[in-house]
Amino acid sequence: MAGKYVIGIDYGTDSVRSVVADAGNGNIIGTSVFEYPRWKKGLYCDPAANQFRQHPLDYIEGLERSVRGAIKGLSKEIIRNISGITVDTTGSTPVAVDKKGAPLSLKPGFEDDPDAMFILWKDHTAVKEAAEINTLAGSWGGIDYTKFEGGIYSSEWFWSKLLHVIRKNSGVRKSAFSWVEHCDWIPALLTGDTNPLTIKRSRCAAGHKAMWHKDFGGLPSEEFLIKLDPKLAGLRTRLYEETYPCDVVVGTITGEWAKKLGLPETVKVGVGAFDAHLGAVGGEIKPFQLIKVMGTSTCDMLVSPIEKGGEKLVRGICGQVDGSIIPGMLGLEAGQSAFGDIYAWFGKLISWPVDEIISKMTWLDKKTRDRIRREVSDKIIGELSKAAESLPAGESAILALDWMNGRRTPDANQALKGVIAGLSLGSDAPRIFRALVEATAFGSKMINERFIAEGARIDGVIAVGGVAKKNPFVMQTVADVLNVPIKVAKSDQTCALGSAMAASVVAGIHKDFPAAQKAMGGGFEKTYKPNPARARKYDELFKKYKKLGSFIENELT
Repeated sequence: MAGKYVIGIDYGTDSVRSVVADAGNGNIIGTSVFEYPRWKKGLYCDPAANQFRQHPLDYIEGLERSVRGAIKGLSKEIIRNISGITVDTTGSTPVAVDKKGAPLSLKPGFEDDPDAMFILWKDHTAVKEAAEINTLAGSWGGIDYTKFEGGIYSSEWFWSKLLHVIRKNSGVRKSAFSWVEHCDWIPALLTGDTNPLTIKRSRCAAGHKAMWHKDFGGLPSEEFLIKLDPKLAGLRTRLYEETYPCDVVVGTITGEWAKKLGLPETVKVGVGAFDAHLGAVGGEIKPFQLIKVMGTSTCDMLVSPIEKGGEKLVRGICGQVDGSIIPGMLGLEAGQSAFGDIYAWFGKLISWPVDEIISKMTWLDKKTRDRIRREVSDKIIGELSKAAESLPAGESAILALDWMNGRRTPDANQALKGVIAGLSLGSDAPRIFRALVEATAFGSKMINERFIAEGARIDGVIAVGGVAKKNPFVMQTVADVLNVPIKVAKSDQTCALGSAMAASVVAGIHKDFPAAQKAMGGGFEKTYKPNPARARKYDELFKKYKKLGSFIENELT
């Protein structure tokens, strides 16, 4: 184990991060982040239409640049001893591919077609298609293929997205041989086999987002898919039946990619998974410990031993899948479609004068204007948090719903919109911001309550991700609302660290995930304990949150 190293690659929404980890103790000895240049320019996206697409060149360039950046400065001996790579990505983020597995946007005629690109997790253009899947699943007289997905299919997931695209874009429909998830495509690329029929498909992606289950013999039946839309005829045979957890080896890195990345040609590449699932691994998830991956959105993850006699179904979550987080255990996923994104939206909203008015004040030199914009952008959430923290809980009577990007769980409904109620002429920015933070905390409590109501144990809560590390006000509010202590993982790169842990198993350094976690885990840096007085106050506000949510959902949508 001594002198063994692995690489974890974490594809996020805005950037990709690669880390080199010491497999003996989990220390990160090299790291590099690459921001997607096309995404940064807003290309191929239309936020007003909930369209968010990413070009595969951003991913390819990011792979090479981030890995090379992570190994820069490391000794030749360390690089020679890098023996495994595992990749995590956002999801569901599928792309249409040709017979060789090339994304259509890499082919002539499709270079600038958003429908030929990866459809990012947060793309909600397929709300109509998700509703059709749900209606058919409950009425066609056969298997309810949504039952292991929490009973409700989402527009954020595989079948909704591809159905929307093939209906809308005949060119993509006619040219697409198959569809591949981002977390499956990168390992395939690294190992040189991108054939859609032979790619090792992630159990995590397939089970949570594509209605795959061993009891179904794989994906939904051809009969079901044709009833959904005849345009889906034949596609099932060009997808997959088998899926794999991420302790399985995809293959060995090709000579071409080893040279591009500066790595030995002996590196093993593991099956990929979604970022939150491997983030849970990096956050040292254990049975019945809820891991909250808190960033632009949240993913709430649980693992439990698989019960004899079959799985107990949990309604309204994002799926329960054998081996999706820890191989050999049942992985359950829930989450919120927007979390940090809500804070960023509000910061951008109230920064409008800075962006649109100050930027046009020609009596200020350009350097000064740029500095004002930059400093406001960098400091606004922190200053809002300080001001909001000084206010008593519920002091302003403002109440918000955290559905700015729809609702993921419990009970997915991406057609829902956010609400801010109880405004008065005394409602200032810190008071509104506090209400938004409380709303995201109430959304977290809704998830916990659903798990518990369905019989899933929660023995403790662990937080990982950018929000958990950077915003004490938000974390204390969540602890007060949940009325439980929340431990924050020490690592600030838990998704990449979780991928590195998986890579250590794939490379044969550790025998299984628990062994990798024990050796490479970083522990916890802080615990947020609930304030009893605020917790009691939030119990009352939570009742109003649920009442407002029920009214909005039932009367105004």
